[in-house]
Formats: sequence, C-alpha cells, structure tokens
Amino acid sequence: MAKGERRVLLVLGDYVEDYEAMVPFQALQAYGVSVDAVCPGMKAGDIYRRAIHQLSPAHQTYSESRGHNFALNATFDDIEFNKYDGLIIPGGRAPEYLALDASVLELVRKFSDS
Repeated sequence: MAKGERRVLLVLGDYVEDYEAMVPFQALQAYGVSVDAVCPGMKAGDIYRRAIHQLSPAHQTYSESRGHNFALNATFDDIEFNKYDGLIIPGGRAPEYLALDASVLELVRKFSDS
C-alpha cells in the first residue's frame, strides 16, 4: 500500500441488497479509496449475485428479485486484515448469514482488535 493510500474491505454475504453493496463501493472509489470486494468461498473474478427489494404497498410487504451481477475484485482467503483502513459489511440479509461463517467472525475480531 502506497503512503497515504486508503484501503477498505467490503465483505459481501449470501444475497446482499443491490444498493447496499454498490453505494459504498463506488462512493469510496470516487474519493480515491481502494475497495476490495470479497465473499467467503469465492475468488477474485467470480460473479456475485445481488438482490433488489421493492415495497409492495398492495400487499404491505417487500418482494425480492435478482439484482445485478457484481464481479469480486479480491479473494476472501487471501485477505490480510492489517492492510486495510476500514471494514464494511453491508446490511440486508447478508449479515445474518455472515454471522454464521467462522472465517468472517475471525476476520471481524482481528480487525476490531487491531
């Protein structure tokens, strides 16, 4: 990492909401921050599926449909947590599933302890 360069790790889970992944990814990049998007069990270049949630007023509930494809740009198993300035775990259903993954919990513990 070059001096003064900022780097953030974006950890995506089973079915993250479309905008909850793309907004931090693109916004941080717009400010010159390097963002590595990873998902447990997947490698750089793998396609990650996102979800779109829409409110259905007639039924007073949300519907979920398949969102856009997202190409991961880093491999989860190769992550070195000490090379990052920040950690983002987007909302939606993703944190529920990520909380069951021991490798994600270990990463979060290491990051919070550093």
